[in-house]
Amino acid sequence: MIFIQLLLAHILTDFVLQTKKAVLEKQTKQEKSLFLYIHAFLAGFLSYLLLRDWDAWLVPVGISISHFFIDLWKLKKKNDNLTYFLLDQFFHIVILCMSYLFLTNQFTLLEDYIITVLESERFLAVIVAYLIIIFPIGFIVGKATQRWHNEILKDQKEPLSLQNAGRYIGIFERVLVLTFILTNHFSAIGFLIAAKSILRFADKNDASARKQTEYVLIGTLMSFSITIIIGLLIRQFFL
Repeated sequence: MIFIQLLLAHILTDFVLQTKKAVLEKQTKQEKSLFLYIHAFLAGFLSYLLLRDWDAWLVPVGISISHFFIDLWKLKKKNDNLTYFLLDQFFHIVILCMSYLFLTNQFTLLEDYIITVLESERFLAVIVAYLIIIFPIGFIVGKATQRWHNEILKDQKEPLSLQNAGRYIGIFERVLVLTFILTNHFSAIGFLIAAKSILRFADKNDASARKQTEYVLIGTLMSFSITIIIGLLIRQFFL
């Protein structure tokens, strides 16, 4: 409950109550922006109100101060891209987690829990499985379908797709497939394959389009097959 209250305060501060005007002023004036100080104060103030633990004022103060410096760090970056946004939110969540542990006196329990998790064969097997399907499998599928990719490129004047789009689509697909297998939702895999098949077969009925469709489906089925095998092995031996 405490963490949910802290998270709610953060969401209200960063997304609900922060206007575009305030964001633009923060980006322009940075540490000279009045909105930055109001924003940081609001993060701690809302946390204090939602927690309703009036003696624990150190936590809201810590949240306000950390929020200020995390946002200022992000504002100093020239490119406000997705990476910095995710890092910004990650740092905020870490502060919220630390605040939760402080309020519940669970720092020692956290250490024991981390050790238990790291020594868990099941946890390590699942982590290894996700790392395999995210990184090496994409490389394997790319190499295995390289000849068809080159064949299609001969007939194309423009790139086949957005830069690295296929790579990221494949990663998301494999993550979903492995998650469905580990959570015993095998039927959902069929919907993924069907959805992608329908999308690709909606292309124009020329030779080039058919080649692209076949190329994508070969890569998809190869990617899915390897991921399914890995998922079944994890279920068989570790879950």
